[in-house]
Amino acid sequence: MTLKFDSWLLEVLACPNCGGGLRADDAASELVCTGSCGYAYPVRDDIAVLLIDEARTPAP
Repeated sequence: MTLKFDSWLLEVLACPNCGGGLRADDAASELVCTGSCGYAYPVRDDIAVLLIDEARTPAP
């Protein structure tokens, strides 16, 4: 599944946890933080769920 996000939108969005940038992970249908926390936020029906409580935390 390919995520439908324009490149300009990914430049504007920021991780709600640490403020880092986000990159699209098409295989997992997630937006992944490129900053210090590495949280992965789910994308459901082409809508990013940017809630910290919904994020998947990276493996230690």
